[in-house]
Amino acid sequence: MTVAQAVIRYLAAQYSEADGERRRLIPATLGIFGHGNVAGLGQALLEAERDDPHRLPYRPARNEQAMVHTAVGFARMRNRLSTLACTSSIGPGATNMVTGAALATINRLPVLLLPGDVFATRVADPVLQQLEHPSSHDVSVNDTLRPVSRFFDRVWRPEQLPAALLGAARVLTDPAETGAATIALPQDVQAEAYDWPDELFARRVWHVPRPAPEPAALARAAAVIRGAERPLIVAGGGVIYSEASAALREFAEATGIPVAETQAGKGSLPFDHPLALGAMGSTGTTAANRFAHEADVVIGVGTRYSDFTTASRTAFQNPGVRFVNLNVTAADTAKLAATTLVADARAGLIALRDSLAGWSTPASYRDRARELAAEWDATVQAAYTLGRAPLPAQSEVIGAANDVAEPRDVVVCAAGSMPGDLHKLWRTRDPKGYHVEYGYSCMGYEIAGGLGVKLAAPDRDVFVLVGDGSYLMMSQELVTAVQESVKLIIVLVQNHGFQSIGALSESVGAQRFGTSYRHRDPSTGRLDGPVLPVDLAANAESLGVRVIRAHDIESLRAGLREAKAADETVLVHIETDPLVAAPDSESWWDVPVSEVATIDTTRQARTEYDKHKQDQRPLLAPPPTQPPSTSGGFSTS
Repeated sequence: MTVAQAVIRYLAAQYSEADGERRRLIPATLGIFGHGNVAGLGQALLEAERDDPHRLPYRPARNEQAMVHTAVGFARMRNRLSTLACTSSIGPGATNMVTGAALATINRLPVLLLPGDVFATRVADPVLQQLEHPSSHDVSVNDTLRPVSRFFDRVWRPEQLPAALLGAARVLTDPAETGAATIALPQDVQAEAYDWPDELFARRVWHVPRPAPEPAALARAAAVIRGAERPLIVAGGGVIYSEASAALREFAEATGIPVAETQAGKGSLPFDHPLALGAMGSTGTTAANRFAHEADVVIGVGTRYSDFTTASRTAFQNPGVRFVNLNVTAADTAKLAATTLVADARAGLIALRDSLAGWSTPASYRDRARELAAEWDATVQAAYTLGRAPLPAQSEVIGAANDVAEPRDVVVCAAGSMPGDLHKLWRTRDPKGYHVEYGYSCMGYEIAGGLGVKLAAPDRDVFVLVGDGSYLMMSQELVTAVQESVKLIIVLVQNHGFQSIGALSESVGAQRFGTSYRHRDPSTGRLDGPVLPVDLAANAESLGVRVIRAHDIESLRAGLREAKAADETVLVHIETDPLVAAPDSESWWDVPVSEVATIDTTRQARTEYDKHKQDQRPLLAPPPTQPPSTSGGFSTS
């Protein structure tokens, strides 16, 4: 077989296994063909389809970055146990995947990238789209994928392929190391024949482990928690990926410790659970942030503590605050000078619960959590029903979508003001019901990622909430959804500009400069003329999508119900008022303001910035070396 034929046959035989359940590791391939892969992988995929259409189905994409987003959405929905392969030509096809690879690796989600590459023989150098590096002939544009991949290899000879394939699969199935895995395939090598060993194509099962905590580390972590008076759990994406929601609920109920959630961890508890405080940090709820402000022990479960989660290290203000970090990735356990507990989230929570048997917070602490959460839920309801006219607020759009969506339906978003508003306001009822990409916060992820979510979970409706800015960045995969008969419910929020950055610009004294979609005024030379006559609903219709134009919240609800009943992709378009902000989180995010300026608003913003900087904490106190006394904590019950 050729190298390309061997790649396809190998991928079709790979499986992952967790908790005794086995599934295809790579059930399909996304791609765009060009001269770097059409004769190799393209021909191999054709042979595979003719032989067995189910072996490794091929789905055409419209943009290389978008197809990686689709694979990421698929992998996240499958809890990192399955993903998709993505193939591109050389040159711009390969470099277009760099952003998608960075997104995957930052979010620690597995994707397999198979970019075409230059001639290994160099007989035709420089081939079309080849970068000629003056100091090295073995560098190609694919090397831009190295720093954003967890695994990178280039197959110069057929003999190198087995090691590359095994190395990529190992990383894809390692919960602590996963991310983008890239195998660059020179186009002449793809078409080269080789006599392969039969065992390369035998069914291979990759076992995804659940590492248990080391006993001494478990004892140290339990001792710190037993000494707590105001403990708080911060649930991250690791809770979702390890399917630890039930274990988290049991741990919280047994110990009485309230739970705050990161973006990736939202849905770890249902929004109405008595110990659920909701979103944590800069885009969080007042309930979660008030508990964080006072917490003396913070238990991070499966979180990497982004600056939004810690409110740029201003969230935790207790002078003696200590951290216990449970994570499958060792590097994350050591953040914030924590007591480390390297383990799978589910295994670690079960072990911690057993180690803390008989210990819990008092009823008054639990009652306060329930009261503050109820206060925030009333704030959410008010934001859902503002009654703004003539243009509704974005929070009202979120409320309408939340009301129409069923508990198992999935909301998808990524960038702009919408993710922050969703983090605060979306009432999540299912662990997989909230899918916001906020590790990279990549504009354009929404529709492509939503496609991946739906491919991974065809029995759920997928609500894609996307602003006009992100839609303009990348909406081409609407065509793929139409072609593949994949149903998405897309809510396109039109506010004629970059709402999120507009608000941020205003907060740093830059007066929303350059954030509105307006004509340039010829008399002033500035972009402050009339609003651009952009019709994104018409654009979606031109791509084959059924479109509903809503004019207020009631017509939006009706449109969403109609879309829910449909069996095809439907886009519901609505204009909103970009100047109506969501409820305040009583939190902060560090975006530096010009230290000197001639503009008054900038100088005022700098004064406010300096005040917040005083609240930042290094959080470097070492963890205790001896088990602390429990005399200052709660009594056992």
